[in-house]
Amino acid sequence: MEKENTFDPDLVHEIFKLVWKRKAAERGKNELSENIENEVGASSSKRIRPTFANANALKLSSELLRVFVAEAIQRAATIAEAEGSVKIEATHLERILPQLLLDF
Repeated sequence: MEKENTFDPDLVHEIFKLVWKRKAAERGKNELSENIENEVGASSSKRIRPTFANANALKLSSELLRVFVAEAIQRAATIAEAEGSVKIEATHLERILPQLLLDF
């Protein structure tokens, strides 16, 4: 049985960490502005815990991403073929994305 190509779980983990860092920075800015507006002391700050993902969650996320991309390509190819094109273009992806997002 041939293994299908998938996204590297380490790459997915790095992307997740980048998003988590950005979200944490955004939350920090929001909390700082709220504290200034409300003049609340340090006692109201929330405990900040690191975010992490285990190996199985990363593998599953990688597989879900692979299936999502494969489905997008298949649907866009169907639209391109119906229009008589041999190449998928951005307009084909734009046409399938609303329904694809609803399906996932």
